[in-house]
Amino acid sequence: MAGELMPGFDLLGVRVAVTDVEEACATIASWVRDGRREYVCVAPVSTIVDCQRDQTYRHVVNGAGMTTPDGMPLVWFGRIAGHSRIARTYGPDVMSALCQLSEESGFTHYFFGGTQDSNRLLVEKVRSRFPRLRIVGSMAPPFRESGQHEDPTIIDRLNQADPDVLWVGLGSPKQDYWMHNHRDRLNARVMIGVGAAFDFLAGTKKQAPSWMRNIGLEWLFRLASEPRRLWKRYLIGNAAFVGYLARDLLKRSRT
Repeated sequence: MAGELMPGFDLLGVRVAVTDVEEACATIASWVRDGRREYVCVAPVSTIVDCQRDQTYRHVVNGAGMTTPDGMPLVWFGRIAGHSRIARTYGPDVMSALCQLSEESGFTHYFFGGTQDSNRLLVEKVRSRFPRLRIVGSMAPPFRESGQHEDPTIIDRLNQADPDVLWVGLGSPKQDYWMHNHRDRLNARVMIGVGAAFDFLAGTKKQAPSWMRNIGLEWLFRLASEPRRLWKRYLIGNAAFVGYLARDLLKRSRT
C-alpha cells in the first residue's frame, strides 16, 4: 500500500492501529481525498486467533491500510504497550460516524453483503438516519467460499457504481480475504470490512448493551444470543487467545 503506515503495535504478529473512531474516520476521509486505494480490517480477538492458525490470513490482515482494535482486549494490550490514546474502534461505530461525516463531505457509499432482507433494511435505516448520505448502490451477493474470487459481472457492477467507500459485510475472515483479493480489481477508494455491523444497523440482530461492550463482555452477549453459531469462536477461540499469549510471553522470557 502506498503512503505512510499509521501508528500501531504488534499483537502476536498482527499490526493493530493505535486509533479511535474519530481518528479512523479522519484517516479514511484523507485516503478518499488523496485517491489512495486501501482496505480496512476491523479486528476482534477472533481475528488475532485466526491469524495464528493461518499465515496467509495474517498476510491479508497485515496488508490492510488499517486494522482497527474492534475488541476491548486489543485496546487493553495497546495501552499496556504504552499507547494511552487507543480506544475501541468498533465496526458499527465506524460505519455510523463515517456516514455522518460523509453527509458533509459528499463521499459516496455502497453496501455489499448480508442477505437480501438485511441489506435492504440496512439501506433503509441508513437513509433514515443520514438523509443527505449519497448511496450509489447496494447488493447482497451470492454465497461464495472464503478466498473465492467474485464473478466478473459483479465486479463490473461495483466499478460502474464507483463508490468512495465500499462497505463489505461478509463476516470474518471471508470479508478480509475478499477485500485483499479484489483490491486491485475495484475502483472503490476505500473498502471497509464490518461484518455484523450490517445486521446491527439493520436491526436484524441485537447489540450488547453499551456497558457490556465497554468492559469487554460483548462476546458473552453474542454467545448467549447465537450459541450454536458462535460457541467455537468465543469459547474455544478465547481460550486459544490466552494460550497464544502465554506461549508468546514464555518465548520472550527466554530471549
